[in-house]
Parts: sequence; C-alpha cells; structure tokens
Amino acid sequence: MTYTILKTDFSDGVAVVTLSRPAVLNALNNEFFVEFNDFLDDLEGRNDIKVLIITGEGKSFVAGADIAEMSGMNPAQALAYSNKGQETFLRLGKLDIPVIAAVNGYALGGGCELAMACDFRIAGKNARFGQPELNLGLIPGYAGTQRLSALTGMGNALHLILTTEMIGADDALRIGLVQKVVEPEMLMDEVRAMAKKIASNGSQAVKKAKEVIRKGYEMHFEDACKLEAETFSGLFDHASTREGMKAFLEKRKPNW
Repeated sequence: MTYTILKTDFSDGVAVVTLSRPAVLNALNNEFFVEFNDFLDDLEGRNDIKVLIITGEGKSFVAGADIAEMSGMNPAQALAYSNKGQETFLRLGKLDIPVIAAVNGYALGGGCELAMACDFRIAGKNARFGQPELNLGLIPGYAGTQRLSALTGMGNALHLILTTEMIGADDALRIGLVQKVVEPEMLMDEVRAMAKKIASNGSQAVKKAKEVIRKGYEMHFEDACKLEAETFSGLFDHASTREGMKAFLEKRKPNW
C-alpha cells in the first residue's frame, strides 16, 4: 500500500512511523486508520523489527481527531469511529515488540490517546498534552478516559478531562504521563538510541517482558506473579537465554 499520511523508515531493527498531515497538525481521520492498520499488518509479519517508534511531522505529534470529519456524524457513525480508534490503539499494546511515542509539540485529544496507547512516552520540552473534548460537548472516544486514569491516577484524569487543561512536558512527567523529557532538537536521537538499546537485548526476553507486564497489570497480584514465574522458567528453553548467560560468564557481548 502507498501511504499518503504515514512516512515509514526501517533501520537497525527499529521502525519509525511518522504521521504527516502537518497542515492540520496531523489530525487523525478515517484515512489515517486505514493506513495505520495496513502498516501494523505489515509490521506483524516481520521478524527483523524489534522496536516501533511513533512520532509526528512538524510542530505537532497529533493535535486531535479531525473535527471537520467528525462534525457530520450521527450516533451510529460516531460509535463505529470510536470503536475503530479503540481497536487500532489496542493493537499497539498487543504488538509483541515495544512501542515508543516520541512526542513533539501538541498531543491533544486523539493524539494524547495515541501516545497513551504506546508502551511508554518520551517528550520534547515543547510537548503539550491534553484531553479537550469537553470543549466540543464530547468525551474522549479512543479509551482516553481509561488509559489516563491507569497511567496517572483517577484524580489526575478527572482534572485534565473535566478542566480541559493543557499541560506541559514537565507536568506530564510529574504525573507519570511521560517517562522522560528531552530538548526538542534531541528528541528523535534520544528515542532512536533508546530503541536501539532495547533492540540490543534478547528479543524473546523483550517480547515476554512486555507481555507479562501488560497482562499482569490487569490480573490479581498472585496470578500475575504466577504468570511471571512461568514465563521466566519458559525462557530457559530458548537458545537466546542460554547465549545471554554464557556471554555474561565469558565477559563478552551476547551473539543473539
């Protein structure tokens, strides 16, 4: 498929997908969801990619959903649109590779929801986060009410959604919405270096760590601990685990 909204790059085991609708601050529309799901279909069939980075072109990560497209929807169409967004963003959590949001500029509404659907978020100091849907007489529709609560706590979620307040990168870091803040001009270099570091680890262990953390988050603690133990022990069947421990004992880099 030839993309008109997405720009893609694949190198050193890392995929970078850049949303490119800078004239409308990369606002999400139906065409984005078609292209992005096609991209994920392709990615799921590849064994050479270890980490995915998502970012936006220009001065915005994603400034929200395309209001012009949404304004003519009836309730049935809006339900389908919300379901499509939720299903698409859920795929990021289900990918067996880590997904990093490199947040440049505005991450508002659907853009904040896209960032929250990633495994973690690195923000430039110029990043701005918010869920301003109540200004339109709406609420977040891509699982933002749930992810924001899970990431930052109920009080912070209620505060941001009900006040429609936009916060900067430092406040986002303080409440746990992002994991690191860097200078804007260094954002992609920092995130690429982080992705390469992750990709340099045993790929099977990386995948299993993501799986156990995400699954365990929604399980009873003792059940999650059991899942961890079973996954930990299962890795001893993998050649990469044996190589990792052998390399450590021999004081050399592992040959994955």
